[in-house]
Amino acid sequence: MNDFRAEFAQHFDVSRETLEKLELYEALLRKWTKRINLVAPGTLDALWQRHFTDSAQILRLAAASASSWADLGSGGGFPGAIIAILASSTGQGIQMTLIESDQRKAAFLRAVARETKTPFSVIAERIETSEPVGADVVTARALAPLDTLLGYVVRHVAANGTALLPKGANAVSELEKARKTWSFTCESTQSMTDPQAAILKIGEIQRV
Repeated sequence: MNDFRAEFAQHFDVSRETLEKLELYEALLRKWTKRINLVAPGTLDALWQRHFTDSAQILRLAAASASSWADLGSGGGFPGAIIAILASSTGQGIQMTLIESDQRKAAFLRAVARETKTPFSVIAERIETSEPVGADVVTARALAPLDTLLGYVVRHVAANGTALLPKGANAVSELEKARKTWSFTCESTQSMTDPQAAILKIGEIQRV
């Protein structure tokens, strides 16, 4: 096991079985990325830090009572598929739905669910027009600026649900712009993978 896998396993306290599922996920990602653009090729060598850790850290920020999740614009499965694998290994019973309009990426996500034997569903439709999920938690990574993203979130989040949204160095300016058209509560947690990035926990979302 290389150092990155060992560090991940130790930090997130994952079992050998869960680590094997993640290693299978890695192999699938490397194979499919040769044919479709799942992640930037330059990030593959840092996959466990750049994508796996970046996704896994989000699970700890959700309420323990959260039972349904919607991951918007899932792409290569980050963070939704990673969260689903980790949650299923601990028996949390999260019902995870990944929404990805690109049919080839959706096929990849279904392959991950099948090969890792992880129970999550994939909706291959546009976020704006797919049936509202009504999830306790909504996640989205590198999908859209916050003011636009909140419009997608409110479609799929439950009335008392929250959004967990990773944002980069522009998080503060995105928040300022979003508050011109949206009212919401927000807690910010520094990202483990980038000191300039943050994960925004947003609730009580309403259009101004």
